[in-house]
Amino acid sequence: MTVQGLFSSKSAAAAQISAMPRFAIVGRGFSGMMTAIALMKTVRLPFHLQLFDPNSSVSGGQALSSTRTSTILNTRVRDLSVCAGDSDDFNDWLCSNAEFRAAVPAAIPGFRQIFVPKEIFSDYVYQRFSEALSARKDITVQVCHEPVVAIRRSHGNRFLLESANPANPLFDTVILATGYGLPEIEEPQQEPSPVRAQRLIARPHTVLLGSGIRVVDQLLQLRDAGYAGQVTILSRRGFLPQSHTPHSADPVFPADALPSNLPDILHFIRSACRQAEEEGRSWQSVMNGLRKHARSLWRALPAHQKHQFNRHLRAIYDSHRNRLPEAIYARLQSELASGNTVLRRGVVGRQGLSGLFFRPAGSQSDEIVNAERILDCRCRGPQLGAPLLASLVSEGLALPDELSLGLAVNQRGQPCLEDGSTADGLFAVGPLGLGSLPDIDLVPEIVSQAFAVGEHVAQRFYPQSKAV
Repeated sequence: MTVQGLFSSKSAAAAQISAMPRFAIVGRGFSGMMTAIALMKTVRLPFHLQLFDPNSSVSGGQALSSTRTSTILNTRVRDLSVCAGDSDDFNDWLCSNAEFRAAVPAAIPGFRQIFVPKEIFSDYVYQRFSEALSARKDITVQVCHEPVVAIRRSHGNRFLLESANPANPLFDTVILATGYGLPEIEEPQQEPSPVRAQRLIARPHTVLLGSGIRVVDQLLQLRDAGYAGQVTILSRRGFLPQSHTPHSADPVFPADALPSNLPDILHFIRSACRQAEEEGRSWQSVMNGLRKHARSLWRALPAHQKHQFNRHLRAIYDSHRNRLPEAIYARLQSELASGNTVLRRGVVGRQGLSGLFFRPAGSQSDEIVNAERILDCRCRGPQLGAPLLASLVSEGLALPDELSLGLAVNQRGQPCLEDGSTADGLFAVGPLGLGSLPDIDLVPEIVSQAFAVGEHVAQRFYPQSKAV
């Protein structure tokens, strides 16, 4: 499917495409759509944009995906603007929506501090995408559903994207926006079979795998659908998301010189949290302030301390930065207090005919956890051995980061190479760079990075172009 400029004839547009720079975005989740918006806003002269994604429907990506339409995002409205330099854009959009204003009257005149359902944020993102496209009568946008299996450098310093369509053109710029990597998590599967489960289990029992926001969302979906059976959450580290404060926690952070090794950083942050609470603020305000320093702290750590953090502390860090709205957190705590939902820490093994093999923390032997349903809610990292990412490494276009969490990238998302250079014309936007850029899976950071990509591309192809 190709969308032409509003006043361009198809024949005229087709003739112009060959002379335009060609940009490709692989992925149409939030990172991909945000990058498309940024390109349309910053590259002010004609170009052709091709969006690749095997899914015919557009979702918010793995981090935002859900089958329940009432899912609440865990980020306040004030931090969800897709307009660089205007943090009130999403709030203004909500204020202009009469139906939403009528449904949430208590928040009038503004909605900056509230949490909204995922589908409302999606509507906002795609309206801003449509508006950006409508304003650009000089570009074309094409959507392709063939999966991209490899990216290779071709003659003339351009890129060839290999897919089921052998006629794909060459591209001047390629942006990887595949979220947490390929392949995507499969839909939750039920095992063992319902008939087998009924013979083995006296009471309905569902097992949820994971410990992040997705597992909490799945738990509440089950309860909202009327499921009254036992739920067991199996988590390797056992840290569930913490709570947001009732009102926005403005970021604070000590002005002292920051330490440069992991034990001192931990002591520094804990002391800052204690001090904030003694002064009537909250530890959440310190964690919000930490985001401004997270990347510089991360870059200063030696490789072995980064590995230590990833093994022992990342789960704790994630549970404190990816927080739940207070009402959702209260529901979670009520579930755990009732005993109808149980959290168990340990290592999940393979699934057998009668259940799931599980080794509890501190135990040397496995046990079998029987359940009628086993739902995998873990948010997996990129699989660097998947064909697309493996092709980049084999072609010398990218390297894994130090922890193999994704690709090694700079602030702009350009893959870093062994000689310290970057692959010109290639970008990895969003969570693919999480091992290099802490918090790059959060909306404000993705927005900032997407516009940085757009500005760089604009200067590369149209040095005299100015962003709007």
